[in-house]
Parts: sequence; C-alpha cells; structure tokens
Amino acid sequence: MGRMERRQQQKQFGGFRKWSKSNNLTKRILFGIIGITLFGLLVFNILILFSDVSKLEEPEPRPTIIYDRNGEVASKISKSNIEGVHIEEIPKELIEAIISTEDQHFYKHNGINYFGITRAFTQNLLSGEVVAGGSTITQQLSKNVFLTQERTYTRKFKEVILTKKIERNYSKDEIMESYLNQIYFGEGAWGVQRAAQVYFGKDVSQLTLNESATLAGIIKAPSHLSPYKSMKKSVKRRNIVLSLMKNEGYITQVDFDKTIKQSIALTDKTNIDYKGKYPYYVDHIIDEAVEKYHLTKNEVLFGGLHIYTELNPVIQDAIEEVYQDENNFPASKPDQLIQSGSIFLNPKTGGISALVGGRGDYTYGRFNNSTKLIRQPGSTLKPIAVYTPALEQGYNISDNLSDEPLNINGYTPQNFDRQFRGQVTMYDAVVNSYNIPPVWLLNKIGIENGMHTVERFGIPLQKNDSNLGLALGGLHQGTSPLLMAQAFSAFPNNGLMMEAHAITEIKDSEGEMIGKWSEKSVQVTEPEVAQKITYMLLGAVEHGTAKKAQISGLDVAGKTGTTQLPFSGFDGSKDHWFIGYTPDIVGAIWLGYDKTNSEHYLATTSSFTAPSIFQQILTKSESELANKEFNLSLIEKQKKELEKKREKNEKKAEKEKRENEKQKKKDREKKKEKKKEKEKKKEKER
Repeated sequence: MGRMERRQQQKQFGGFRKWSKSNNLTKRILFGIIGITLFGLLVFNILILFSDVSKLEEPEPRPTIIYDRNGEVASKISKSNIEGVHIEEIPKELIEAIISTEDQHFYKHNGINYFGITRAFTQNLLSGEVVAGGSTITQQLSKNVFLTQERTYTRKFKEVILTKKIERNYSKDEIMESYLNQIYFGEGAWGVQRAAQVYFGKDVSQLTLNESATLAGIIKAPSHLSPYKSMKKSVKRRNIVLSLMKNEGYITQVDFDKTIKQSIALTDKTNIDYKGKYPYYVDHIIDEAVEKYHLTKNEVLFGGLHIYTELNPVIQDAIEEVYQDENNFPASKPDQLIQSGSIFLNPKTGGISALVGGRGDYTYGRFNNSTKLIRQPGSTLKPIAVYTPALEQGYNISDNLSDEPLNINGYTPQNFDRQFRGQVTMYDAVVNSYNIPPVWLLNKIGIENGMHTVERFGIPLQKNDSNLGLALGGLHQGTSPLLMAQAFSAFPNNGLMMEAHAITEIKDSEGEMIGKWSEKSVQVTEPEVAQKITYMLLGAVEHGTAKKAQISGLDVAGKTGTTQLPFSGFDGSKDHWFIGYTPDIVGAIWLGYDKTNSEHYLATTSSFTAPSIFQQILTKSESELANKEFNLSLIEKQKKELEKKREKNEKKAEKEKRENEKQKKKDREKKKEKKKEKEKKKEKER
C-alpha cells in the first residue's frame, strides 16, 4: 500500500472516530432525554397515584325533604350553601348548555384539553403572567374542591395532577354531577339546585331550555352576568350559549329561534325561601326525628332524608294565614308582643295536621309555644281532672252539684261572676265554666282519682299538684298545647287516645327505610263517658263560654281556660286557652305574654280571644272536615233525662221568676202606699 493510500485510510478512520464520538454524545443526550422523560412520567404517575381526591366521594349536602300527608313535597331542610342533586334530576339541556360553553370536548378528552392549554400558555408567555387557563370541566372541579383561586404555575401543576386522578377514578357523569353541585352561579347560589331556586323559584328538574341556557351563561362571570344585576347582559350571554348549543348539534334552528325570543322570567327575589315552608312544623319534625328515631340533628339537616308526615297543607296554610293577621289577636304593648301557639291533631290517628309556634318574625330554632310551652291550663283541665273521673264513678251529666260558698281547709274558690246558685247540674257547670261545683265534686270523688285521670290522659303531674286547685287547672308547673290537644283527642275518638306524632316514616337519601311510625294508643276512658264529655262541651260552644268558636253547620265542642295573674290589684289574666274539636280534628290554642308583669297581661277572659282564633282556622279548613256531627248514640237516654230536667228547671226558674216579679210588684205597691201615707201624714201636720 502506498503512502497516499495509508494517509487516506487514516483520514477516513479519524473521521469515523469523530463521527462515532459525536454520535455517542447525541445518543447520550437522547437517552438522557428519554430517561428524564420516563422518570418524569414515573414521578407524575406516582403523584397522581398518591393524590387524594376522596373528598369527591363525600355525599353532597342534599336537603332533607318533608312530605305532607298526600305525599307531596311540603318543605325542605337545608343548612348548607350547597344543595346537592343527582345527575338524573338535572335536565339534559342544562348539561348540554354547560358543555357547549365550558368544555365542548368534555366527553372526548381524558381531563386535559392540550390545545386549550397550549393556547393559554402562549397567552401567558406573551403577557408575562398567568392570565388564561384553558381549563376543562374536570380541571375546574379539582380547582373548586381542592385548590385556591390563585393564578400560579404551581397551582396549575397541582390542578393537572388532581384532574388526572379524578378522571381515572370517576366516570364522566360522576364528574359532571360533582361539578354542577359545586359551581358558583352568583347571588349566593352554589350548585344548580340553589341557582334554580334563587333565579327561577323552582326545582332544577323543572328548568326550561331558556332557563338552562341562562344559568350556563352566568358561570363565566357570575357577578356581572346575573340577570338580577343586568338583564341585558344576561340575555346577550344566554343567546351566545344557545348559539353554541346549536353549533354543537344539541338544539335545532327551530329551538334556537323560539328560545331567543323568550324573556327571562325571574322569581321575586324578596320571596326566595331559603328556609323552606312551614318553619315551626319543620322545627318540630327535627325534634321528633331526634327524640323518637334517635337521629342526630346533623343527620336530619345534612343527610338528604325523605321524611313523610301527617302535615295537612290546607289546615297548615289556614293557621299560618290567621297568625299573620294581627287583627285576630288582642293589641300588644309596644315593647312586647302577645305570644300564641296553636296545634291541630287528627283524633283518629294522632297525626299532627298543623301547628304554629309563635307570632312575629321566625328565626331558626325559635321557642315553639305549641309544643314546648309549659303553662297552667286553667279551666280546660276541668273535663279531665274532675268530670271524667266523676262520670266514671257513676255521676251523671244531669246530677246536681253544689254551687254555694265553699271553704275547705282555707281554700275558698269563687265563680267568675262572684255569684252563687245553690245547685246546678253538671251540664250547666261545664257549659258556664263555674268554679265552685268542680272543686266541690273533686273533693267528693277524691283528689287522687283526679290526679290518676289526668296522668292517664298523658299530662304529667307533680306531688304538689295533689290539692283541690287541680280542679281549676292550677298546676304547679303546667302543660303544653300539644299534650292538651292529645288529651282532648280521646273525647271525639270514644275514649281512645292516640299518641300525637308528626312523622309517619323516614327514608335515607337512597330510599332505604330507617324509621317508621308504630301506632300507640291508650283507652283512657269508656266510650260512653267520652260522649257525655263531648255533649257537655258542645253545650259550652252552643250556649256557654266558648260561643265564639261556633261554626254554622258543624258540630264544635270545646273548653275555654283563663288563668289568674300572679299578682293582685289588677283586673286581667295571665293565660288564655281554648281546646276545641270536631269529629275530625282537635286543636289547642294558647295566648299570653312571654313575661307577664303589671305592664304586660291580658285584659279580658279567654272567651273573647282563643275560641275566635280556633273558629277562623277551622272555617278556612272546612274542606278537610268531612264529618259534621258527633256520634252520641250511647247517651241518648242521658240526654233525654237532662233535657227533661233542664225543661223542668227552666219551668221552675220561670215560675220563680214570675213569683219574684209578683213579689217585686207587691213590694213596689207597698212602697208606694207607704209613701202616700207619709205624704198624707205630712199634710195633716201642716
């Protein structure tokens, strides 16, 4: 080989070595990039693997729904800003509107819209700061639930990690449901359910295409696009949403043309009901669920329960309407409102049909006068403490009772009118609410018998209630309208007292039964005794102290009660009561001041107040009262005996009246004669 050839080979070999060295560097760089990339992917996936997105599995705070006796939604309980709903309850048009505006490839991508991110990244580089996001719905969900709203690359990286984790763990529908329950729609409305209520006063399931497009349009800038803030901007944005929906093929041209012509009809913002209807009834349901079904308040308030009740919406609306009119109540002092509570039961079932626990503005957890008040019941206790046990011992409604001055170991009861009639029938004593006859009668039958009867009717007593004041309802502590209504419910139900209750059954958010009412009843007295009490209380409404409770064409029985002031020197009373009933319903009404003193007391007796309130409530509820007359078939004989005795007494009273008139006439004539004689005598003396 020549010198020239050897040089040529050395040159080629040197070039190869140079190329080989250069190629190895490229490979090393290439392998390094691949290694770094693989390591980055490994770290990325490890970060995804160990990211915790289990918070999404926590059930959304769903309202507890209250159903009335007809199975219709009566109210909702929710103490959360968010009111979660299942995706099946959300209209398809709303989901499509949000996809069209927020993430058109939602069902196609795996959580990240790379084109959108690239575009946003470019905008951020050009501006020198993070100004754009390009986020998908899944990214927005991860940000809303797990991250802050700050615009930094660190937060964005965390968002991507969480987004990937969410996409791997949950289906698209689950992601969409969580997103729709978390997103903010302005006006304090978090989630689609609240938004539907705040803007349109309806459940999300009832939203129209027009309303769905409006809500979807608000998401971009809730504070600016709310129709409450700017109807013009909101309509313009809605039309853009509709256009996008049309372009995506979700609606037709006909749908588009029809909907953009529609106005956005908002609910009256001042009437947005965040607390739900019938707050006092709902408060009682919460208490009953806790006490009788051993649920916690949080379970009731946040658990998305379905509670079925005995609520009668007609009667409940009637009672609330009456309580909203201050003209139905006595005038209050400027610094304190006369309070009241009313409750109505179905005597056949014990179901609480309606209640209102107070007057004035309602606040959550406010004291409920219809269920929690403890006050002396006054004369409303007479039928239970005295007349029922007396009838059980053989007394009859036509028997005469003493109405003469009475002093038993220093106890000297007085009738309201301070008069004495010698003797009156039991019937007349009840009808006119005389005080001396029941005290005399309780002393005859024994205080212990009276106490046992009261307790049998479900009204708790204390040892120091063992005195003759029991006959007039003068208890040491007292009782509630709820327990009085429950006790009186035995009379129209032939002596069978059903336990009062509001709840019939409770189901969890998935529809599984977790509590059901089991009927509880006590035969507190015999049917004949119950009918005798009813007959006498009918008389109290027809002829006696409860005349203001009369309703034309409907049998109403009832008893008034007035309690004395706890201080002397004033003509008035502390409490007014009326417990009344028809064949289908029994109600208890109480009135009084929260704090009674020399400046705050009731100026009249209960005859002028509580029966009238009862009458107005039932008049507005007559459509629910099918039975107009009491069945008193067991006491026809006693009724006839009483009628004969009353007729005889009336004739006797009429005869005595005539004789008294004759005597008065004779006395007047004698007086005139004496006067004439005196005048003649004076004439002679002159």
